[in-house]
Amino acid sequence: MTDPVPVPARSVRGTVWALANRFGVVARTPGELVGALTGLGPTGPAVVTRPPGAGVPAEVAELVGALRDLGHIRLVTAPGREPGSGGEAACVPAPEAASAPSGAGAAALRDGPGPAAPARPTDLDDPAAVCAADPAAVTAAYECGTGGAHGGGGADGNADGHGGGGADGHGGLRAAWFRAGQSLIREQPPSGRALVLLTALGDDADPRLRPALGALAANAPWRSDWTRVRGDVSPPWPGPVAALAQGTGTWAEHLLVADQRGAIRSVHPADATPAPGTATLPVRITALAPRPDGDLLMLDERGRLHTHGESTLTDAVAATLDAHPGTALAASGTLVLAGDRHGSLHAFGHGGLHQTAAHRGRVTAVAVADGPAPLVCSGGADGTVRIWTPGRGPETTPLAERGFPVTAIAVHGRTLAVAWADGLVELRRFGTHKTLALRPGPPVRAVAVTRDGSVVVGTDDSLFRVTARSPR
Repeated sequence: MTDPVPVPARSVRGTVWALANRFGVVARTPGELVGALTGLGPTGPAVVTRPPGAGVPAEVAELVGALRDLGHIRLVTAPGREPGSGGEAACVPAPEAASAPSGAGAAALRDGPGPAAPARPTDLDDPAAVCAADPAAVTAAYECGTGGAHGGGGADGNADGHGGGGADGHGGLRAAWFRAGQSLIREQPPSGRALVLLTALGDDADPRLRPALGALAANAPWRSDWTRVRGDVSPPWPGPVAALAQGTGTWAEHLLVADQRGAIRSVHPADATPAPGTATLPVRITALAPRPDGDLLMLDERGRLHTHGESTLTDAVAATLDAHPGTALAASGTLVLAGDRHGSLHAFGHGGLHQTAAHRGRVTAVAVADGPAPLVCSGGADGTVRIWTPGRGPETTPLAERGFPVTAIAVHGRTLAVAWADGLVELRRFGTHKTLALRPGPPVRAVAVTRDGSVVVGTDDSLFRVTARSPR
């Protein structure tokens, strides 16, 4: 049996993030966590520990009760008063409690010492102190501050944490922490936390924060190139991301961003400044597939094809998807790829149609690297990433496999980016077995690979670009 994982109940957000990490989902609020775990199978246990000398926050007690009511989530509370039995604190900032190791309560259940953990930072405005401190303590301290979960916005509201650098009270650091918290509370070096904070920092943050975090992140495996978050105005945030695509040919200088209301915007990949070209459709777009000749193919939430520009090839694709709705879409100069809910891939080319059964269940993402022998990369609800060259037999062994559905995939040349439903993003290079991982914190809705091999990540509240620091 999996050992119990301690979940210190110092704050609402901290508890949500720790439980989400424990059970392999992404959640920002108690409601999102309960929803994500509703369809999950039996789990290993998690220990919810009371902060020493303090009560459990009332919202944490409510969350524990809601999860137990699901019937298949195993939660164990530390010895002492049961959460929800009265006397709960609204929040638990207590510096003395926050200085205790974050796993101490659960470790006591196992009759062993808990792992050493950094103390609560003395200065919540200092990025170096915040990145080096116990992340559970930082979360609790920020949450109990002005505008926190119990002081101007509950954990079920304002999930992105955007309140402006002035309203934030910590120069924008607190807002960035709340946007990316599920990643930040994971065990990692300070350089890793600094990198994640850079990907979540708003344009209204204290101008000293970005260079300070950049210096702290110098040893991280990724470099942060730019970030746009909800509320940014210069350049503007393009909206909650539903789909991304790096263009080629006519679209080479365009990164296309579809939001969750059907608006499609173009930004420059180098700096995310607006580029010419926008459109709005009356349906939600789930995939974008620009072709080098200037055609733009789009898949809507019903699995139907929409096009800007027409050809006999796209006419054939549209007719097929009208009869058999698609779940994923990609295109190159010679092919249009569609995936379906049965796990099959369909490659439409001027030379005919090629098909293969790639996944068990729904195809969730597909991408294609053009060339003399186009390489199709697909991801599925079965957690596998597979490669296929149309006209040839499929690879029998997946390129990658995890116990979480693939949510997004993108490829350019030899570079492949994959995102999974637990929030992990991986960079892979064909011909090697090396991977480079990134966890932004919020659910990853889309990824793109730029022409120079950088990775663009889209979420509900942010769009950012990172580059691997060394060739792989």
